[in-house]
Amino acid sequence: MTDKPYTVDPPELRRSLGVLDGVAVAASSTAATTSIGIGLGVTAGVVGLHLPAIMLLAFLPVLGIAGAYSRLNRVEPNAGNGYVWVGRSLNPWLGFMVGWVNIVATVAFLAYTTAVTGSAMLQLAGEAGVHRVGGLALDPGSTAQTTAVGIVVLVAVTLTAVTGIRTAARLQTGLLVFEYVVLLGFCGYGIVTGPHPFSLSWFDPFAIPSATALAQGMLLSVFCYWGFEAAFSVNEEVRDPRDASRAGLITLVTMLGLFLLGSVAFQRVLSEPELAGHGAEGLAFFGDRLASQPWAALPLVALMFSAMASLQAGVIPTARGMFAMSRDRTLGPVWARVSPRYGTPAAGTLLIGALATAVAALALVIPRLADMIMATVNAVGIVVALSYALTALAAAVRFRALLREDRRQGVRAVVLPALSACALLGLGGYLAWSFYTSADHFEVSADNGWFLLTTPLVMIASGFVAAGWAKYVRRSPYFRTGEGTDADAPQLLTTPN
Repeated sequence: MTDKPYTVDPPELRRSLGVLDGVAVAASSTAATTSIGIGLGVTAGVVGLHLPAIMLLAFLPVLGIAGAYSRLNRVEPNAGNGYVWVGRSLNPWLGFMVGWVNIVATVAFLAYTTAVTGSAMLQLAGEAGVHRVGGLALDPGSTAQTTAVGIVVLVAVTLTAVTGIRTAARLQTGLLVFEYVVLLGFCGYGIVTGPHPFSLSWFDPFAIPSATALAQGMLLSVFCYWGFEAAFSVNEEVRDPRDASRAGLITLVTMLGLFLLGSVAFQRVLSEPELAGHGAEGLAFFGDRLASQPWAALPLVALMFSAMASLQAGVIPTARGMFAMSRDRTLGPVWARVSPRYGTPAAGTLLIGALATAVAALALVIPRLADMIMATVNAVGIVVALSYALTALAAAVRFRALLREDRRQGVRAVVLPALSACALLGLGGYLAWSFYTSADHFEVSADNGWFLLTTPLVMIASGFVAAGWAKYVRRSPYFRTGEGTDADAPQLLTTPN
């Protein structure tokens, strides 16, 4: 390892990636199969049989966010993306907050996905007839067992990520092809043969039970879309910064299609209690309803591959985001160490894996996997909405002059991102208030509103502590200018169009 800044072309990766590689990284980070297999059940527990409606509604502000990312990336490609863009256009403290909440949200996501991966593997073991190991009865719903198995996988994919994005992208492309073939096949078959009649009310947002359910369902759905921006975190390693923008938008539209297909298929095959009641085992139950073994195990294999790919895809952009912060001295120098062999922030990648392992172990205070999933998804949904909203506001501020110069471009660059940001901030604020008023005591439980509110608040509060340390102890120049280090970035474009 070396502490040398990332100012020379790494031997293997610099500008070596194209659109398809970016799509592979972003799609794996979004993890459509995991979101469909688990996220749909969690969301159905909130909005009932209106999954298509909530997925369409959530897509609208996320599309505005994607436009903001794409336009900002054209004028300033940087591995730190939102951290740099918000710091320059709004405020360095807010910019640091965007970088920080993305880090802690991803670490929490990795811990949750570690358990999901372990659960899928234990379910597969059960399908193969292995129900006990020694004197231990295997339980796919046990957070302890699923976390232990998942940590082994997390270590393996972290080591693979150290070798570089090209290797990771190739692995993820293969996993994605298998996942999507299985997903499209089973969902298509479910839509055709499902016993429950199709209803247009599934697409009616006004039929969602309450405003609280709408707000929570929207943020849960935003969580499902979360990850498309991973394409922008590796944009210093692509041939053309525009490729990162194309990869992010392609991924987002693909996710919409898959989520709509999956939500309609699940509601055709499963009743509302079945959909909301199976949690991490929802996709396995879906497969069992459509086919006999061994074919019924294919969706479960796809879920396992999706979880494995998203573990790796979560490690990669987070390590690069922390690399960008480290070269500004807002984080310690260890995150900017580059492997001379692989040309990657290898030390940071390994540390991210270690942090995720530690958080996964801490999650054992919630004994049931379904409760852990609900708590994690709600917390991450709120902080991701905050990060997206601040980035969209940065775009609106940065390109505000377009409103006078070109009205059509101004609407796309300023008005739509601003509306998307306001929608997400409003939803997050309303949901936080709902959590606060729903309980009168604190309890470590996915049903306790104060616990669900405390988790994202701790994530955000820790960011202000870390920012204060970076400003007053490390004396980072970022807090004077809000500008990230971009000496090694590709040649920047001069126009926002």
